[in-house]
Order: sequence, then C-alpha cells, then structure tokens
Amino acid sequence: MRPMFRATVLAALLALGAGGYWYFVQENGSVGELADRARTLMAAWTGGGAKPAAPAAAPAQGGNSPVPIEAATVRVGSIARTVTAVGSTVSNESVVIRPEVAGRITEIAFIEGQAVTRGTVLFRMDDSVARATLAQAQASLAFSRSDLQRAEELFRQGSGAGRAREQAQAKLLADDAATQLAKAQLDKLTLIAPFDGVVGLRKVSVGDVVQPGKDFVNLEQIDTLKLDFRVPELYLPAVRIGQSLSVAVDAFPGRRFQGEVYAIDPLIDVNGRAVVIRARVPNTDRTLRPGLFARVELTLTVTPNAILVPEQAITSVGQDLFVFKVVDGRAKQTKVRIGNRRNAEVEVAEGLQPDDVIVVSGQIRVRDGVPVRVTNAKPAGT
Repeated sequence: MRPMFRATVLAALLALGAGGYWYFVQENGSVGELADRARTLMAAWTGGGAKPAAPAAAPAQGGNSPVPIEAATVRVGSIARTVTAVGSTVSNESVVIRPEVAGRITEIAFIEGQAVTRGTVLFRMDDSVARATLAQAQASLAFSRSDLQRAEELFRQGSGAGRAREQAQAKLLADDAATQLAKAQLDKLTLIAPFDGVVGLRKVSVGDVVQPGKDFVNLEQIDTLKLDFRVPELYLPAVRIGQSLSVAVDAFPGRRFQGEVYAIDPLIDVNGRAVVIRARVPNTDRTLRPGLFARVELTLTVTPNAILVPEQAITSVGQDLFVFKVVDGRAKQTKVRIGNRRNAEVEVAEGLQPDDVIVVSGQIRVRDGVPVRVTNAKPAGT
C-alpha cells in the first residue's frame, strides 16, 4: 500500500503543478484561489473519494483574458545632450593700479567699493618737482623757437651762416623732446581708471612714499563675468563657440545663471587631458563676483522633435532593447535604439513613431501578441 500511496501523492503534485502553471499563465489567477483549489484537490485524493478531473486543456491563444497593463502615448519634445563640469568666475577685465615712478601720495579720489568710469582720477602723487621741470623745459623751448627765427632771418639776408641755422633747429627739436618728457613724467603722477569697473580695497594711504610697482588698489569689471572650466578631451569634437550653458553657485542655491561659450583654448591641458573653455555670463545686477566656485552644465546638442518614453517602458533581452506597443488591443514587441536620457525619460532614436501607444507598467506578464487591457485612463490612440 505504501508504494501505491506514494505514487498517488506524486501524481497529485504533478497535476497540481500543471494546473497552477495553466491557472497563472492562461487564466491570470490569484494565489488565494490557487490555494483553495490545491486544498480541494488534496482532500479528494487523500479522502478516498473519486479522483478529480484533470485540468481542462488551455484554451487557444485567441481566447485568453486580456492582461491588465498601464499604457501611455509617446511624448514628442526637445532633449539636450549635456556635460557637467566645475569652474571659476573671473572678472571680464581686472587690473591692479600701480605707479610707474616713485613719489608721495597726496590724494585718494575714490571710495572703496565704488563704481567708476574710464578716465576717473584714482590717485594723485606729489607733482611739484615734475611741474617745475616741465616749466623749465617749456621756457627753454620758447627760447629755442625765437633763436631759430633769428637764425633763419639772418640766413635769408645773407649775413648769417647756414650752420648757425642748423644748430638752432637742432636745439629747438631737443627742447621740444625735453618738454614732452617732462609732460609724460607729470602725467604718471596722476593714476586714472583704465576702464569702467568697481574699485576694491586700497592698500595705501595719503602721505605714503611709494616705489614703482607698489600695489595701490584693484579694479574689476564685473557687469559681465568670464567663466573658465574644463571638460574631458572626449568632448572636443562636440564643443563649439556659441553653445549655451547653465551655471549654479553655492552662494545662491536654487538659482541658475545663463552663459555662452566664446573661446576655446587651442592647447589641451596635458595634466588633466582636458579642453579649457571660456564663457561669458551676463551680470548686470552684479550679483555674481569673481572667484566663485561654479557648477557648469554645458549644452552640446539639442534635438527639437525627439520621441521620449518613460525609462520603465524599456525592457532588455540580451544586448537588445525593446518596448511593447499597443496595437489593436494586443501587445507588439518592438526593438528600439535609444539616445539620451533626461529626467526619467529616454530618447528613442529608432523604432517608434510620434503617435504610438506603449506599455509603461505590467510588462512582466506581457508577451508578444497577447491581448492587453489598459487599466489607467486610456491614452490617445488606444
């Protein structure tokens, strides 16, 4: 009896497994219902009652119950290929005001942090000696000019030598050069702003006796900032002048600043094998300052009419990628080639059309050709 009992139990288990497979795959049954049927089957076999009938043969494919899924129409929109980097903001123009000659500071004509225009006087140095030298040179020039006039008059009358006239001309030229030199030395004692900008913090005071090259104050032009950053040499073929970028700085969290590439260094940085790029970032309100750490997102290309699908709609089989399209109430497995990924969406470069409806949830129970039932709000085209 024991061998016969074992054979009976084994047959029951095989029948139960076959029925469970058929119930899940063909009839979309639930675990609770399957458990109830299993208990009934086991009671029938162990209770000595009549053996239950074997599970009915699976119905044909066309009679299957539709598989519930969620679907959506593919979205057509623009998608950008970007690369991220870090960089630093730099003044559009920057200079440190320094004297070219030694002297004593007699006047500071600005307030620290003040915006100034080109040509504004910033510092004046003691010019008493330079003015006296200029006056002396001008007096000598005036005498030389009169001396030359007399020498030319005598030469025309025939009573003067040509050599005397030539000496007077040379003396006039020398005195004129001396006058110009005195003027230049006098001008160097007044320091002016070479361009529009904002002056920084001065490092000298009135009365300081300074030597040539002493740092007085820095002048920064910040209405427009430069932005220097690097990208890997891999992106060299894709980088172009005129590309747009977005900038974020820690000083202003949540705010983005826009800029544009205007120069690319022809020399690759051998230390990091990177392309050095410089962009301009408008800063008319002077919110940004030079020296800020910047996070850069450079837009390389923009595809205006890309077909976009949710990431979860993509399934893989080996090296191939697929989506399930909903066509006439059935799932159609379609091979696709994807492009860029952005904000939980994937660009489909090949395989889909703008009006296609795809399965976005429930793919695990879907096979090619099976009937499906859209459970969410039906998208257009279903």
